[in-house]
Amino acid sequence: MFSGSPSTPHIRKRALVTGGAKRVGRELALALARAGMDVAITFRDSKAEAEKTRLGIEALGVRAVALELDVRSEASVRGAVAATVEAFGGIDVLVNNAAVFESAPLAEITIDQWDAMFATNTRGPFLVAREALPHLKAARGRIVNLGSLGGSHPWATHAHYCSSKAALHMLTQTMAKAFAPEVSVNCVAPGYVEFEASKVDKEAQRFAAKTPMKRNATANDVAAAAMLFAAGPHFITGQILTVDGGLGL
Repeated sequence: MFSGSPSTPHIRKRALVTGGAKRVGRELALALARAGMDVAITFRDSKAEAEKTRLGIEALGVRAVALELDVRSEASVRGAVAATVEAFGGIDVLVNNAAVFESAPLAEITIDQWDAMFATNTRGPFLVAREALPHLKAARGRIVNLGSLGGSHPWATHAHYCSSKAALHMLTQTMAKAFAPEVSVNCVAPGYVEFEASKVDKEAQRFAAKTPMKRNATANDVAAAAMLFAAGPHFITGQILTVDGGLGL
């Protein structure tokens, strides 16, 4: 559970997970719920999946809301944060998970592709963190950003993605300094994450073969790493935790 002063009475913690409807975001939301936290998840196009995840969270005995959100929009971000606070009374943990991924040869990336990648992967976490900051400060809360191994390793066919995640890693560390001492800010940077449908994929098999741990990461691996920051010592801040089975070594 959440660490705190021995004299602090126990209260249920409140989390906001962007892009929490499916895949890694879903596992992050469920992990927070299993730790006893009320969880708000956001979605953009995955309404049906978001409702399924909301019901899964409530089945764990905590409160849940699913909110439509476009992290690229300042007004949309403002509305989602306000709705979370209205539902739960505050925010203790923000997980910036919403992101986009795309492959493209560097010489062929258009301005629109470049700007769209940064709008979601870098500007989005900035906007959500900035809007949630007063509530996080009041709660002595946490921010966990979802970065990527690509943020520290150059992938030739993912230049705009890698650059956006590298920027998010730096944003994590600048937030950690700027928001201290009330708010801790850390980042989980997964390598290749494998899902059930991709187990027979040749690319997944190739990455698993060259990973020292001889398998790819699962969504549960990423969620467990995020929980180290969401529920561990508040004193830990500004860290980038790579979850890749040694792939980047």
